[in-house]
Amino acid sequence: MPDTHHSTVIAAWEHDPFAAVLEGPPTLSQPVQRSLPDLDPPGLPVGIAGPRPAPEIFNVGTEGFRYWALADSLARAAGYWSGRVPKGTTWQPGNGTRLMAHPDDGVNLNAFYDRNGLHFFHGSVRGTTVFSAESPDVACHEFGHAVLDAVKPELFDAASIEVAAFHESFGDCSAILSNLQLPSLRDEVLADTEGRVVTASRLSRLAESLGWAIRQLIPDAVPSDCLRSAVNSFYYQAPASLPPQAPATSLSSEPHNFSRVFTAGFFRMLGRMFGLQPQHDSEGLRKAAEDAGTLLIEGVRITPVVPAFYAQVAANMVAADKLLFNGKYRMPVIRGFVSAGVLSVQAAALLGSEGRLAGAPALNAGDQLPRLALPGTSYLLPSDLFVRAASQPRRFGVASGTPDTGETRPPAPDQAASSFVEDLVRRGRIAAREEDVGDAPIIPGEFTTHEIRAADGALELRRTRFDCGFGLH
Repeated sequence: MPDTHHSTVIAAWEHDPFAAVLEGPPTLSQPVQRSLPDLDPPGLPVGIAGPRPAPEIFNVGTEGFRYWALADSLARAAGYWSGRVPKGTTWQPGNGTRLMAHPDDGVNLNAFYDRNGLHFFHGSVRGTTVFSAESPDVACHEFGHAVLDAVKPELFDAASIEVAAFHESFGDCSAILSNLQLPSLRDEVLADTEGRVVTASRLSRLAESLGWAIRQLIPDAVPSDCLRSAVNSFYYQAPASLPPQAPATSLSSEPHNFSRVFTAGFFRMLGRMFGLQPQHDSEGLRKAAEDAGTLLIEGVRITPVVPAFYAQVAANMVAADKLLFNGKYRMPVIRGFVSAGVLSVQAAALLGSEGRLAGAPALNAGDQLPRLALPGTSYLLPSDLFVRAASQPRRFGVASGTPDTGETRPPAPDQAASSFVEDLVRRGRIAAREEDVGDAPIIPGEFTTHEIRAADGALELRRTRFDCGFGLH
């Protein structure tokens, strides 16, 4: 019998529907022909809610095209991560055995993951309608949230700005690594950058379409050519010292904004890993992407949940490299993250010691972080507010750098939690019933990520979703 899976052809986006433009209307990209997507990789099956159109080459702008474009994006992410996650990994129970994607949940320039699947939206700006599910970057980013939640579920509710920002960075890394599974995109990136993959390209520019739409409404909210760029010059700063919001040209404590620091370090690491491959061609870039994702997923898996999370993940990636690749990528990891300030120079010196790596204690992981009571009087709440504290013991005595010399001092778990909650309040990201919070200044914006729940006479802060960060109607 013929292999219908590989003989059936659909049309999809290779990268993003809109090419990067600085001014004027967006320039539509050209769809490419792709084999029928495989949505059933081992351990990480994915599906799409709603009717399934027969696979064929649909015209751009039709529901059939959007369905198969999303399916193609999800398949590349699922295929990539199914080969990287630990054996036996399954989705969070709320997702069921198959992660479901909802291609259009209404009007919003947004997308989110909420332990009940992936949710996408659409919005019209300046006469152009943008569907977030059409963007491979957005789809693979949200898929990344689900993967990280499957591997490290205790991160979901951790009360830490840096942990939340890492979740967003992982999503962007997921988009970059998943896109590198396409040989045509690898060839184009290598040609455009002349082999210097750490420079700006379609690979580093994330979600051009959604970025364009948001830029029409809030011009300084995103860069001039995308939603976020992995090629940037930001250097680590303690997130609690930053404002809760800032233009795209500056750092803030908002998780999507602050995620760019870790993403930049990771992207530089990826470029240096590519440089170590025997051949600097498409196959070499594919191998670098596979190994980078392996280090990232294993590094975060063995990292304790602490307030200063970035440095610990980077250090544990060095440790993972020692175990998985016999130290082959130690210098790319260290150099990439030192350059972004994720690791201090002192941390790099410590991680150069074989004895320090070998002597690091093992992580005693668990699915729940301890509850921490924050004084309700700080927020005019009728009782204390319980959060999940990022308070596991550190494996490595490392820290992030400072702009001059030395390294930052990690905040205590209660201090990190207080900063996290205050940030959510200032940005209107908490939903709550008035009867539960009384006169507290808990004023939800149009799109929230957390809620305060009353249970057994206590108030508890719980995350409801990870979203794209822009709740515009």
